[in-house]
Amino acid sequence: MIGPTDILLGKILIVDDQEANVALLEQMLRGAGYTNVSMTRDSARVCELHLIHHYDLILLDLQMPGMDGFQVMENLKQVETEGYLPVLVITAQPGHKVRALKAGAKDFISKPLDLAEVLIRVHNMLEVRLLHMETKQLYKRVLDEQKVSERLLRDLLPPSLAERLEKRGFALPAAASGVITESYAEVTVLFADLMAFTTFVEGANAEVLMGVLDEISTRFDGAAKGPRLDPAKTIGNAYLASVGLSDQATALTIQSARRALEVIEAVDRFNERSRYKLKLRVGLDTDAESADIVVRRKITYDL
Repeated sequence: MIGPTDILLGKILIVDDQEANVALLEQMLRGAGYTNVSMTRDSARVCELHLIHHYDLILLDLQMPGMDGFQVMENLKQVETEGYLPVLVITAQPGHKVRALKAGAKDFISKPLDLAEVLIRVHNMLEVRLLHMETKQLYKRVLDEQKVSERLLRDLLPPSLAERLEKRGFALPAAASGVITESYAEVTVLFADLMAFTTFVEGANAEVLMGVLDEISTRFDGAAKGPRLDPAKTIGNAYLASVGLSDQATALTIQSARRALEVIEAVDRFNERSRYKLKLRVGLDTDAESADIVVRRKITYDL
């Protein structure tokens, strides 16, 4: 959530050709606690400065020589790809207010400047802008996490099912039932997970953490090499393998138990040469199963 400190840290640009007006606005803002205030008396530099600094708010005078405030807003539209102009215009002309709002400004301040009005409008504009940016970042994070989840899910599918999905472009024809089902003989699933790994992460820096994960995943992958193991994946600090998916296999439990012992030994060997003593939890399950893939907007895979 956006707090008072975030608002006071907002990046503000004052644009006015009159030095006295710039000094007055700067004094008002800094007196209220705003710490990231810049200014320019050259309206032609606004777009260049905004491209570099990405201001959260631009206080823009409309009547300036050379390039007036309306021209500045038109130029800002070319560099603001989101279509949102964080502009608060300053004008002494009542007739300019509506025109400025139509041009893309989000609010206005009347001259002569009133301290209370300036601070309220600046606070409200910054709050809206920062909330907009925060919401956009959260939305992007959700989309990124969804893409990662779907990629991991696809990677864990048996090859035959993955191929079907790829051919269909992850979408079924309208006439289809929406479900693809394949049945297999007995399937054994092995899952190994490092215990209390969250606690370990909290006490290790990023370099140590990546080194440990890299070594552990390498050892898991080494243990995974062998016949009748399809598929086998290392995901972070966990390892998942399915045995006997492709055809009937005898003694699946024995094969899986051996694989589990190899994974446990891989962690033991890591502990022998490391000051970090990691513990492993292993699970095994064998049953006759079918894999159902429901393709709508998302993919669900139950094994």
